[in-house]
Amino acid sequence: MQEILDYFDTIESSTRSIFLVSGLALFLSLETIIPLFKMDYNKFRHAGINLTFTLITLIVNLIGALLIAAAVNFNLENNTGMLYLIGDLSPGIYVILGLIFLDLIGAWLIHWIEHKVKWMWKFHLIHHTDPSVDVTSGLRHHPGENIFRLMFTSLAVLVTGASLGLVMLYQTISAFFAALTHANIQMPSWIDKPLSWIFVTPHFHKIHHHYVQPHTDSNYGNIFSIWDHLFRTTNSVGVMDDLIYGIDTHMSPEEHSSIKNLLMIPFQEYRHPVGSKFSDQ
Repeated sequence: MQEILDYFDTIESSTRSIFLVSGLALFLSLETIIPLFKMDYNKFRHAGINLTFTLITLIVNLIGALLIAAAVNFNLENNTGMLYLIGDLSPGIYVILGLIFLDLIGAWLIHWIEHKVKWMWKFHLIHHTDPSVDVTSGLRHHPGENIFRLMFTSLAVLVTGASLGLVMLYQTISAFFAALTHANIQMPSWIDKPLSWIFVTPHFHKIHHHYVQPHTDSNYGNIFSIWDHLFRTTNSVGVMDDLIYGIDTHMSPEEHSSIKNLLMIPFQEYRHPVGSKFSDQ
């Protein structure tokens, strides 16, 4: 395990990019082999919109990387952070604890807050407007939302005392799960269901992308689903075919498929959700 930490401590940006592209390519392939839904949409245009958001947020991510590095250095210089205070840990326990609590603060907590604070929801809303959730949907984030998430990732580093290697490992795993859980793939229930008690699975996360409450406001997990089970924020459906992607306040193509409009949504007047329930509830 120490060798893995050492590897990620010095990992090149180009290597991380190769990991990201390889993950996207893998799940793009699986979407054609074992699709969850047969969606009628222009896959290339859809991918173009979502990938554009990744390009727009490059500068934000660069600044965020500097903040995270500063948090790592602060802990090193001051011997602070949960993992340091706990004391002597084996590399395996260090990694497991680090990943779990980085995920709690850097992903689950900020995601939950974004659904509870109106002005922050208006930024996160862009992610939920996607009417055709697939592997590229995990890239669909407003640059304003990326600022929130990078700030909380930096906070998570300060609280946990995670090393740079552990942070890079976490972000790599996080990117993999973003691709996995958004990918339009059918995972057998006998695999998905047991795994979803610990990890966020494709079916577990798809419920979060249903177009109305209360399902939109549930299943906030990023890598680990344990926080949703612990804080009782899970939800489920009897039949996956009941799912309708998107968000009830922005269902027209003119709104959810225009990059210009998507960027402006946080600055538009707030719309109250319509609300609905599944046929089996």
